[in-house]
Amino acid sequence: MSGNLPVQSVTADYAQRVADDLAANRSEQERVRTELARLQDELVRLEDSEQVLTKMQDVLGGAPKQAVKQGKGRKGAAVPAARGSNSKTAAGKPAAADRRKASKKAVSPKKAGEPTWLELTTAYLGGQSEPRSAAEVAASLTEAHPERTVQVTVVRNSLEQGVAQGLLERSKQGRSVFYSPTAPASAPSGS
Repeated sequence: MSGNLPVQSVTADYAQRVADDLAANRSEQERVRTELARLQDELVRLEDSEQVLTKMQDVLGGAPKQAVKQGKGRKGAAVPAARGSNSKTAAGKPAAADRRKASKKAVSPKKAGEPTWLELTTAYLGGQSEPRSAAEVAASLTEAHPERTVQVTVVRNSLEQGVAQGLLERSKQGRSVFYSPTAPASAPSGS
């Protein structure tokens, strides 16, 4: 019997360490997901800005070559031009980069005055009586907004951003994740 006592103690210690490591891992995953959602939103904003600036450049009659010539004297303007052209080809993946750029251009961008994905997802969930999965939300947004290209990953990231901001709640049922609006008491009201 005395021989079993240390084994049980070691087993309990390892079980506790594994549980602690698992909790730390899950916490880190959540932190990374939140950061990823923030970065993806920032990327969308930057892409929108790029499109607006490109349209403005076209309206002003400035060709990209003229902008590069003017920007050679400034360090800030030369760096993006170098990143956009040489770094992708040096990596040997210009075709994949061009496809990604082309697919982003083909996707109907958010126009000025249109709601963000976060606004669309929270508004949709606000009108639901029970939690919905990211796929269900994406399908409903596709029906409601046929002019916008809805991607499940974008919707999922928007939902996670809503959770991070306290606008939405996440619940798990097995391996499925469902989202619902936070309780009305936690949402500030205009009254």
